[in-house]
Amino acid sequence: MDDLAWLGVTWDAPPRRQSDHTREYVHALDQLRMADLTFECRCSRRDIESAANAPQEGVPAFGPDGRIYPGTCRDLDLHPSSETCCRLNMARACATGLPAQFLETGPRHAGQHNLSADSLMQTVGDVVLSRRNMAASYHLSVVVDDAASGVTHVIRGEDLFEATCIHVLLQSLLGLPTPVYHHHGLIRDDQGKRLAKRDDARAIARYRSDGATPQDIRQMVGL
Repeated sequence: MDDLAWLGVTWDAPPRRQSDHTREYVHALDQLRMADLTFECRCSRRDIESAANAPQEGVPAFGPDGRIYPGTCRDLDLHPSSETCCRLNMARACATGLPAQFLETGPRHAGQHNLSADSLMQTVGDVVLSRRNMAASYHLSVVVDDAASGVTHVIRGEDLFEATCIHVLLQSLLGLPTPVYHHHGLIRDDQGKRLAKRDDARAIARYRSDGATPQDIRQMVGL
């Protein structure tokens, strides 16, 4: 927040902390469960990797939610527990939530995008909605947060473009509005590697402490 204020970025409401809104995520998840659009999964990551060792030729192994789930628990009658996660039954979700579409204004994907059931089932799969001992995954929580905050335009890095179809489908299933999306190019270092916390990229605070100005930062990222 200090870094954003230093850059001149302001906001009109307090930041929304997900840890304060667990009930809202649980309510959204319950809506999907009541509509019979979810199933419980007890597979570990190792189980999923083992089941995916022989993928079909021409079928992608990874999607925007990581390794595409092979459907091991989809037809089992498992109950929610500390040993399971909750997944979206993508086939049923497509039958219920489509047609759906979104407007993208980013330079690489500009235009109207219509969600395809075939694409969602083959390249996305049964995504996780709630992980073990967690109220909601990123996909579910961000959809609930955007609607609760009255967000009309979402601006993200282009590495998240492929996940937008998941969010738009969830918005349709939950009866929530779909924002306009803009996915911008990633900010990279001199070697072409994207700047990310997980890679210990240099923080804005470091540039600031070394004497950089907000204008220096703007020039560095191409604004």
